[in-house]
Amino acid sequence: MGYTNSPLVSYTKLSPNNSGTRTHSIDRITPHCIVGQMSVESAGAWFAKASTQASANYVIGADARVALIVPESQRSWCSSSRDNDQQAVTIECASDKTHPYAFKAEVYMRLIELMTDICRRNGKTKILWFADKAKSLAYKPAADEMLITVHRWFANKACPGDWLYSRLGDVAMKVNAALGAASSVKPENMPEVRQTSTSAKQVLAIGSEESRARFLLDLVHDTDKSGILPSVTTAQMILESGYCSTGLAQAANNCFGMKANLSGNSWESVWDGKSTYTKRTAEQTASGKVYYVTAAFRKYPDVEHSIMDHSCYLLGAKNGSRQRYEGLTAAKGYREAITIIKAGGYATDVRYVDKICSIIERYHLDRYDSQPEVKEPEKTVTYIVQAGAFNSVQKAAERLVKVRKIVPDAYLKYEGGMQKIRAGVFSERANAERVVEQLQEAGIEAIIK
Repeated sequence: MGYTNSPLVSYTKLSPNNSGTRTHSIDRITPHCIVGQMSVESAGAWFAKASTQASANYVIGADARVALIVPESQRSWCSSSRDNDQQAVTIECASDKTHPYAFKAEVYMRLIELMTDICRRNGKTKILWFADKAKSLAYKPAADEMLITVHRWFANKACPGDWLYSRLGDVAMKVNAALGAASSVKPENMPEVRQTSTSAKQVLAIGSEESRARFLLDLVHDTDKSGILPSVTTAQMILESGYCSTGLAQAANNCFGMKANLSGNSWESVWDGKSTYTKRTAEQTASGKVYYVTAAFRKYPDVEHSIMDHSCYLLGAKNGSRQRYEGLTAAKGYREAITIIKAGGYATDVRYVDKICSIIERYHLDRYDSQPEVKEPEKTVTYIVQAGAFNSVQKAAERLVKVRKIVPDAYLKYEGGMQKIRAGVFSERANAERVVEQLQEAGIEAIIK
């Protein structure tokens, strides 16, 4: 067949590290994390060295520009598998240097755009993601199908990083939407993955408990700006949801055991007030005696809502006229914070404080606790896309859900007494304008600050 290259390419630096013309037609795409916020020039220079002994078909740089490194007609050296590289278009994406190797929002959006373009030019009408190595490698794509594979299936590597791996279901759905493929077109038993947020099922698919703990800490740090120590919230989630593995977490994205009725529901909540999941649960008396009750628990659309609702409860619940967990955001350390939570009646387990502290210390979850907000250099933090500012946490959360359909990594930032929705920080105004235009097309007001 005749091969072409993407029109999205704005920089070309061909690598000598390739095996020449492919011996198999393209029916896979393998996205990677490059482990560094590299420019296309830096990545191109690295892959241009014969001594590197590696390459990729494309690189997406930190500013979302696309570089051609090895033409699609040729096999790159990228995924530690000769067979996979013969079948796949490989894409290296700029990422953070440390776990979970997160992408910038604009890089993530460009990856989806590039994968859509690759599918179209190669005659594919839909893309598949199974989240299962054995099933994926045994599957023979139809002529109009493209399959997503990952580097970690062929070598002892983290690539493409847990950040992207947990979002590949979202990638597949967004590419299929752009291709016009029905969202219901997917192989039998393919995991259901939310398009715009993180589900407990996605977290559970990450792998080891340690990897999940690190991922959840970063998710809490990015999602919750309430002032509660991230270590405490993360450790509570780990203990109460079994690293997002419990039936309550998997069925309802409820990662904190939040019941439908708490403190008379007199506090502002992001829960919709009606979605519930009923189950039998164990309780303890003050003396430690265990008993069981059947209770209705809150059901959330995603883990982010569970995190935010948990913080809303801790900061808003009252005991009479007093705050039930008064002084929580002023706590100077995680033991003090969790002691306040236990004393307020949050948990009946007499060893609750020690259990939470043990989890924090096991995984060093306190790394964000005393870390001041780090501002990026002025030359890179120039254009901020803001998609709303609200006094109400609930209204901000509702807007955030809509914004994340366009910008998956949008987040809430508490600033100047308002909950502000950040939809991206860009070094180039053109990139910010592109996001604003996409939001406005979806009927969402957005400005550049």
